[in-house]
Amino acid sequence: MASFSKFLACSSLVLSLLLISCSSSSKPPADFSLAASPSTLTLMPGAAPQQVSVTATASNGFNTPVTVSVAGLPNGVTANPTSLTLTPGAAQNIALSASTSAAGGATTITLTGTSGMLSHTAAVMATVAPPPDFNLTVAPSSLSLTAGAASGTINVTANPLNSFSGQVSVAITGLPTGVTANPATLTLTPGTSSSTTLTAALTAVGGTSTLTFTGTSGALSHSSPVVLTVQAAMSTKIPDVTTFHYDLSRSGLNSSETILNQSNVNSSTFGKLNMLNMDGHVDAQPLYLSNVPIGGQQHNVLYAGTEHGTLYAFDADNGTQLWSMSTLGPGETPSDNHNCTQITPEIGISATPVIDRTKGTNGTIFVVATSKDSSGGYHHRLHALDLTTGAEIGTPTEVTATFPGTGDNAQNGNVVFDPAQYAERAALLLLNGTLYTGWTSHCDAGLYNTWLMTYDETTLQQKQILNLTPNGHEGSIWMSGAGLAADASNNVYVAIANGPFDTQLDGNGFPSQGDYGNALIRFSTANNKLTIADYFEMFNGPSESSQDLDLGSGGVLLLPDQTDANGGVHHLVVAAGKDKNIYLADRDNLGKFNTASDPTDNSNVYQELPNANAGLVYSSPAYFNGTLYYASDSDTLRAYPLQNAKMATSPSSSSPTKFGHPGPTPTITFDGTNNNTGIVWALDSATTAPAILHAYDPANLGHELYNSTQAANNRDGFGMGNKFIVPMVVNGKVYVGTPTGVAVFGLLPH
Repeated sequence: MASFSKFLACSSLVLSLLLISCSSSSKPPADFSLAASPSTLTLMPGAAPQQVSVTATASNGFNTPVTVSVAGLPNGVTANPTSLTLTPGAAQNIALSASTSAAGGATTITLTGTSGMLSHTAAVMATVAPPPDFNLTVAPSSLSLTAGAASGTINVTANPLNSFSGQVSVAITGLPTGVTANPATLTLTPGTSSSTTLTAALTAVGGTSTLTFTGTSGALSHSSPVVLTVQAAMSTKIPDVTTFHYDLSRSGLNSSETILNQSNVNSSTFGKLNMLNMDGHVDAQPLYLSNVPIGGQQHNVLYAGTEHGTLYAFDADNGTQLWSMSTLGPGETPSDNHNCTQITPEIGISATPVIDRTKGTNGTIFVVATSKDSSGGYHHRLHALDLTTGAEIGTPTEVTATFPGTGDNAQNGNVVFDPAQYAERAALLLLNGTLYTGWTSHCDAGLYNTWLMTYDETTLQQKQILNLTPNGHEGSIWMSGAGLAADASNNVYVAIANGPFDTQLDGNGFPSQGDYGNALIRFSTANNKLTIADYFEMFNGPSESSQDLDLGSGGVLLLPDQTDANGGVHHLVVAAGKDKNIYLADRDNLGKFNTASDPTDNSNVYQELPNANAGLVYSSPAYFNGTLYYASDSDTLRAYPLQNAKMATSPSSSSPTKFGHPGPTPTITFDGTNNNTGIVWALDSATTAPAILHAYDPANLGHELYNSTQAANNRDGFGMGNKFIVPMVVNGKVYVGTPTGVAVFGLLPH
């Protein structure tokens, strides 16, 4: 029994030892695991690095260092550091970053931990975002542009992509010759558009081209095309009519009229086309410009002012109103007529304006306008208006003046310009940057005398003042609306209406007190100073003035050079007034005053035609092909040829029509080559009867080509007459001022 117990005890001991031995031989080996956090991330090119925490976790007593390497980095992505040595249980960071050139997309980056024979990996899914960028848009992507016109706005935008925030510089290439961009370059803030305007000069050649707008920011560059079509300018052969009677000599001749001629101006093919309605009487002659860019299109433009103080611009071809501009100040009205019917029933724009197409951004039209304020005060202002919009350029200049003298409205040794006493009826003259204005009275009423004022066309500031009858009553610059004339030597000519004349002359033969009533005067503009250089006064000038037979009721005309029988060249000026005589004066020696003790003739003037006119002259002549065309009140239109530098003493022909008061100022057209295309245009514009437009053969005024009463059913009637209006003919149309606007005549539609 004891032996069996010992056996059992011995067996249990052996079994325990065996169990212990078996247990020791199956224990797991030491090891580690590798983890990365975060396991997914997004890398922004050029942005700050993203941190990845890497940890080796020990198991089964593992306690040796683990070396970690990085693999699978895409191009442009870097790791810092590129390898680690980890102590189990202690995390370390690897910084992953993407350069600005890194390609976008998702990539698995593998982290491999190694310790002896042990190796484990961890994966990081890295997504590289697309790099910051932009695209460029240009609107519109195609456009048409007419030479001489603006395109409007072209918008350019840099649209940001992927958080792009840089500035973008835009350049424009491919502009055809004659086309410019303003501005020529742009700097864009992403998401905000900027604009540029294309302009084609009148000389730009027609055609289609592709412009390229290129935006650049650092290494980034993108382009966008614009297809540009340029339409060549309309014919530039159409003459501009920028001043009264076409030119500074006041010839009344348009020698570039290629549409209207003697064969097509008749009642079958020619007549009234349109009425351009306006807000008052049109007393000033309309003006005309070809190829004017307005509203992105090119127009032939008619400019006309009214006695209501409004200036209008119309498309001269289709009659569309392009703009209008009131010259009245706040709370003002046009002036009343001062109980005078010469300009009635209101006074606003009376004088023919003048245009300088080169002045200002778009050219300028200069206008003198009259108004009356709410307190009863009268104003005359000189305005400069933009040709394309009518907007004021600068501030209008108020007309004021004083001049040494003892005559009407004298105060403290000076005569003072009272705006209530005057109107500006004579057409403006623009000569070498200086504007000339002449002033007249309301009928013969009130205290007035003769003012001539000049203004700088750039600043509108007054430059010089002359009073030509400063020591007496009356005198004015009227000339029935005609303009002061100027010759090639920059001399200025004007005929004075009434007023005192000093028959006591100084040592140079000039009036001793400076009073030139009823005289024809030549002014010098030498050294930019306006001075009286010469004059002519008829022998009975003071007597004629006292009888209201003034020379200045009619306008002056400067003739082209005339050659006498001996080959001598003469520079002549012609004038006529209420004494019914026509005076032809030598511009180099007007003749001054006959200084005989008891003068009985006008032998001091180059040529006089006594009683050449049957009536008083309230008009201006016209000149064509060696002939002067004159008309007086209630008389026919007469043709006076010139030969050997002298006027014929009797007319070569006259019209079959006798014109009512005030008698016409004719206009003449021809094509510049063939005299047989010539036409004399004249208006019977009596204010008490319907107005009539006449057209005559210049070679024989007895041959009437057309008048506006010939067509049946009053087809060409255009209302009552408008005193002193002048027909303006250009580009196949005749424009006539009326009490309600402008009547337009031309070839009738087929």
